[in-house]
Amino acid sequence: MRLEFDLSNYGINVPRVIRNASPAFLYEDAITREQAAVTDTGALINCSGEKTGRSPKDKRVVKNPESEKDIWWGNVNMPMSQEDFNESKARAIDYLNTKDQLYVIDAFAGWDPAHRLKIRIICCRAYHALFMHNMLIRPTTEELLDFGEPDFVIFNAGQFPANPMQESISSKTNIALCFEKREFVILGSQYAGEMKKGVFTIMNYLMPKQGMVSMHCSANEGNDGDVSLFFGLSGTGKTTLSTEPNRKLIGDDEHFWTTEGIINIEGGCYAKCINLSPENEPEIYQAIRFGTVLENVVYDNKTRIVDFDDSTLTENTRASYPIEFIPNIKMPCIGTHPKNIIFLSCDAFGVLPPVSELTPEQAMYHYISGYTAKVAGTEVGVKDPEATFSACFGAAFLVWHPKKYAEILAENMKKYGSKAWLVNTGWSGGKYGVGKRLSIKYTRAIIDGIHSGELAAGKKVTDPIFGLSIPAACAGVPAEILNPRNLWKDKDDYDKTAKHLFGLFEKNFEKYK
Repeated sequence: MRLEFDLSNYGINVPRVIRNASPAFLYEDAITREQAAVTDTGALINCSGEKTGRSPKDKRVVKNPESEKDIWWGNVNMPMSQEDFNESKARAIDYLNTKDQLYVIDAFAGWDPAHRLKIRIICCRAYHALFMHNMLIRPTTEELLDFGEPDFVIFNAGQFPANPMQESISSKTNIALCFEKREFVILGSQYAGEMKKGVFTIMNYLMPKQGMVSMHCSANEGNDGDVSLFFGLSGTGKTTLSTEPNRKLIGDDEHFWTTEGIINIEGGCYAKCINLSPENEPEIYQAIRFGTVLENVVYDNKTRIVDFDDSTLTENTRASYPIEFIPNIKMPCIGTHPKNIIFLSCDAFGVLPPVSELTPEQAMYHYISGYTAKVAGTEVGVKDPEATFSACFGAAFLVWHPKKYAEILAENMKKYGSKAWLVNTGWSGGKYGVGKRLSIKYTRAIIDGIHSGELAAGKKVTDPIFGLSIPAACAGVPAEILNPRNLWKDKDDYDKTAKHLFGLFEKNFEKYK
């Protein structure tokens, strides 16, 4: 750790710059300078202020001749002029220069030295520094000495607002990325996940340029070295289902697929912890200890015990911890080509089967669709589930058009013989409010059946509406559950609801045809 680290080449001159501080050092600063707290198990609790999630509507990408033809412009990648970016960066640097102390984290994105990026984080909150210490791959002492110039720099001045009078900016929050200058600027949001997803967005641009597909998925490995990928939007069980005692975790959120196999981008996990319990998610629960950052959770002021069921601050409570806090991990976080690719959907309409085997064409359809359903919100009169489609199960982080990622994934699946599955972790026996959510015990049994080869070898029946191939039996799962129509009391209502959801799929897919 150095206290005299020089940032003058960025126009930053402050009395004290702390580079790659230890977690203990950052704990002390977070407590004394940011009023953070420590839980009864030793984790650090801090708050991200007004923003408790990402701000996708405030994300901007600089439109330059060098990269503009590569980028999927629209609601995901909104353009920003180079002049506006320069002004935002100057605004961030001016704010950072008002501080008496800053933190620098120099670390890597990507476990494969042949493809990894050197990332530099410059921030003024100890909690942000500890978060990225956890989420990136921590360099050894020797690697830090030889770190040199970074490939990308993140200027995190999230405590200071953006200037909404700038033409490219529409609010006091601005998340701005310039590929040509290899810089990323954060203004007006202290949510730590903006840094993590900024790095992922960078990888999503660079990896396809090299013929590799970057993926918003978790990955684990069996005792025989067989790798599974888990794709799914928030709340579908991606982290939970990939973290289990019988398989080694490669990573819980971001990977890329090379000619050698699967590479984790990150050095840590960022688990959603609303309703976290030792019974359902023991590995994640046990990771909540010294070195872990808990974000926006509610706790008892006297006992420092966290109430994981309390969503007063946000439903999006999070835990960030180094990947080695999970007892059963694959180190280094690299695996072979995947044997199974699992698309997770939390279907609140209650009409998708708990598991289906997909043809290669269906796999691409569901990958491009990226479906899940959100349950009814708190708005008066809203009773029905809402379908959500996010291309490649991570549209918010894509840079190229979704077909770019889908084509590389399809090519790899064909080349390496990967099987694809659609697993519903949502409702059964009726839509939300009528049916019940599928037991995690049954979902884990289904995943076990995929890994053992039981479901691939077993008899299938075809769903007449979605055309999905449904296994007729799975060890540990009641047979009547596997076909969702069986559990609906009103079969006509099932057919009507299933056709409605199928229509939503088709309508969404029109824009990609």
